[in-house]
Formats: sequence, C-alpha cells, structure tokens
Amino acid sequence: MSAAVGPHSTLFWAVCALALLACGVATTTALLWWRARRQVAGLQHSLDVASTQVGAAAPGDVLTGLLPRAEFELALDEAVQRCDQRRSSLCVLFVDVDGFASVNDSLGHDVGDQVLRLVAERLHSVTPQKTAAARVSGDEFLLLLEHDLPQAQQLAQRVLQAMALPLPVAHGRPLTLSASVGIAAYPVHGARARLVAQAHTALRAVKQAGGRAWASFDPQMAVDQRATAALVADLRVATGLRQFELFYQPKIDARTLQVTAAEALIRWHHPNKGVISPAVFIPLAERHGLIGEIGNWVIDEACRQAGTWRAAGLRMRVAINLSAYQMRQDDLVPRLEAALASNRLQPGRFTVEITESLALENTQATQRTFEALRRAGVHVAIDDFGAGQTSLAYLRQLPASELKMDMSLVRDLASSADARAIAEAVIRLAHALERRVVAEGVETAAQRDLLVRMGCDELQGYLFAKPMSATALGLWAMDDEFSRRPAFSASLFQDTVPQD
Repeated sequence: MSAAVGPHSTLFWAVCALALLACGVATTTALLWWRARRQVAGLQHSLDVASTQVGAAAPGDVLTGLLPRAEFELALDEAVQRCDQRRSSLCVLFVDVDGFASVNDSLGHDVGDQVLRLVAERLHSVTPQKTAAARVSGDEFLLLLEHDLPQAQQLAQRVLQAMALPLPVAHGRPLTLSASVGIAAYPVHGARARLVAQAHTALRAVKQAGGRAWASFDPQMAVDQRATAALVADLRVATGLRQFELFYQPKIDARTLQVTAAEALIRWHHPNKGVISPAVFIPLAERHGLIGEIGNWVIDEACRQAGTWRAAGLRMRVAINLSAYQMRQDDLVPRLEAALASNRLQPGRFTVEITESLALENTQATQRTFEALRRAGVHVAIDDFGAGQTSLAYLRQLPASELKMDMSLVRDLASSADARAIAEAVIRLAHALERRVVAEGVETAAQRDLLVRMGCDELQGYLFAKPMSATALGLWAMDDEFSRRPAFSASLFQDTVPQD
C-alpha cells in the first residue's frame, strides 16, 4: 500500500526542499557561467588590444626591422603559389655574416647589435622593393626574390659587394666584414618544403670553401657534407691521438743562397687516406672547435724541434703560423713563452706568421695579443702580404719585422711588367718601413734572379725545396754525408728586442 503524499506529510516537504535546492543550484550556475563569460570576453579584448599595439610598434624583427622567420615562411608560401600560377621562378638567398662571432666577443654585444642593424640596411639598399627579407638567427638572413636564378646570382654578388664596404660603427674604427650567400631556386631545385634548407646547404658549402662568395645549390653538396662530417669525426680522433707531423720548408738568403730559416707546416697522417694537406683540415678544425688544441700542439712540437736543431748546431730561425682563433686566446703568449723556455730558445729567434687580413683585424683581442707578442720579443711576420688591402699607416703600427710577399705577386714576374712593378714597389715600401721581405712561391730561376735584383731579402719556394720532414731537412742542409757540417748561414734578421 503506497504512502499518501499530502501537504502535511514529511515526504511532501522533502520533495519541496529538493526542488528549491535544485532551482538555487541552477541559478547559481547560470550566474557563475555569465560572470566567467564576461571575464573571458574582457581578457580577449585586452589581448586583442595588446596584440594590435605590439604589431604596430614592432612589425618585424625588433633589432633590424626585418621580417621574423614565421612571416617569411608565409610570404614564401604565397610566392610559390604565384609561381605555380604564372609558371615562373623564385629564389631564396641565405646570407651569413662572416666572422660576426668575433665582433661580439671582442667589441661587445652593443657593437654587434649595431653591426646587425647596418647589415639589414645594406641588404635593403641592394634588393628590389618587393624582396622579402628576414633575420632568422643572430647573423643569418633570408631574402626572397621572385625572379630566376641568374638574377638571384646577380643579387648575391651585390650583397657581397655591399658587405665588403667598411661598416661605420660608433666610437671605433670602421669594421670591414664579409658575407657568404647560398642560393636555392624554385622549382629548379625541387619542392618548396626543402627550399630554405637547400639554400642553407649551399651556404655551408661556401663557408667550407672559405666564405666571401656565393654558391647555388647542387645535389652533390649534400653528398659532400656527409663526407665532410665523416672527416671531422676522423679529425677529432686524430687530434686526440696526435696523428700529425710538422714538415719544414726552408727560407733561403737571396744573396748567398744558404738556408737561414724554416717554416713549420702541419700535415695529418690519416690511417686510411694517407697524408692530408692543412688546406683541407685546418678550415674544418677552425669551424668545429679543434684549432685551439691543434695549434697548441704545433707550438710545442716546433719549439721542441728547434731545440733539437739548436743542440745539433743548426741555429736557424723557426716559424709557425698562427690562426685567428689563437690570436684571440688570452693564454697564447704565455704558452708560447713556456714552450720556448722549456727548450732553451730565445723568443727573438722564433717567428710567428700572421696573415695580412688577420693583422688588420682591429679587435681588442687581437690587439692585446700583438702587444703581448711585442713585450715578449717574439719575431712577427705578416704573411700573404699584397693579397689584401693593407693600410700603410696601420702597417707602421704593427710589431712586424718581416713581410712575406704573396705568391700571386711572384707568379707572373717573368711575364708581366705590371707584376714586376708591383713587386718592386712592395720591396721598396717594406725597406722604407724597415721591414725585411721574404718572397714565397719562387719556382723558377727567372723569378729568383728578378727578386735578387729588386733587393728581396729571402726566398722560399719549390725552386729550392718542397716542405720536408725534420730529419730530411737536417740531412739536406749538410754539405755532404761525411763532413756533417751544416750549411746554414746566420739569419738575416736581428733578434727581436722586447718592448717595455
């Protein structure tokens, strides 16, 4: 029998209470939902306003004003669609500023930021109006040109020329940098999805070849990169195992034709590939952080060999080459002094060769190293002189006692009156500045005779000897195998006097 439900029953009032509670919960839920909706709408409005303000204040990269990477990719998508419709071409140029890291390290990030802004201005100045430009990383830029490959190559050349001009940074001497450019074309080089990557592959190929140039993408580049990666892995092993040897190329007194010095040149004994030239592996070592350790080994080994020769009576000057990385190391000169002292060698009888371009690098780090070398009394030579654009006023300030005339000036001496005039002018200039001159790349008797008549001090090249092992050089320098008397003359150069 069912229980009655009436106004006076307990069940009736319970049902009423539950109904009222349900109405209250529904009302409260509706109020909370409405309030949350209002808050979300308010937040969305604030976000839209902020986004609009940020977009108006900074339409692209904050530092340079160029497009950010995401907007460049959208522009590339739209350009590809237009190309497909018109059956036309477009190109992506990947631009990298050579040596930018050294600017940040030596001059500070404020100057580095200023350089990047100037680079962006240079890119704008040489590109057509509708060319999209973006900064994709610290010193890397992308350009989108809706033209075919020949026009992109012309643009790349204009970029290189613009970047070669001095950059007028504030509170310092104008900086002279360079750029490398990789180019990929659509649809010639394939799908849109790989276009930027292919331009970057071309850029890496340029950097591996020394930079300061442009290159268009080629499928072989990817194969070459795999081979390069394997060679770098082998080089890391070689650095740990010291699979290196120093060869020595003599320098000859231009008057007596006797040996006065020897330049140390590193070789890599690869277990499978044989002897590998430094022209192949030194650039790899510089790019992959191995040059410091290899450079330290060269210092130690050259000083050890010089000490061995000195004990045997061969008291000639030994020269080594310093890389840009080493010139920026704070401990370079102390390490060199320690190696000389441990082998009982005088700093003034030891030569370090520095390229002309490095000697002109006006950074705090390299200038500190020059001053330290001057104080230590180490003999400094400027290598590849005449290959660049040396400032004569700046040359007088360098602590260099020797100029090595670049072989490009020597090559055409016998056949070109212009070459002879330039070489003679270099020798006269050097002597006027109280520098001695070594001519490298001497391969013929005609070149030798002309250089002797011009007053060149020392000669170096295949006419006299190719680079050889330390043992071979010691034997080659003897009058004969019985007398064992060294045929080395005294060095033409006086001991370098340390500066106070």
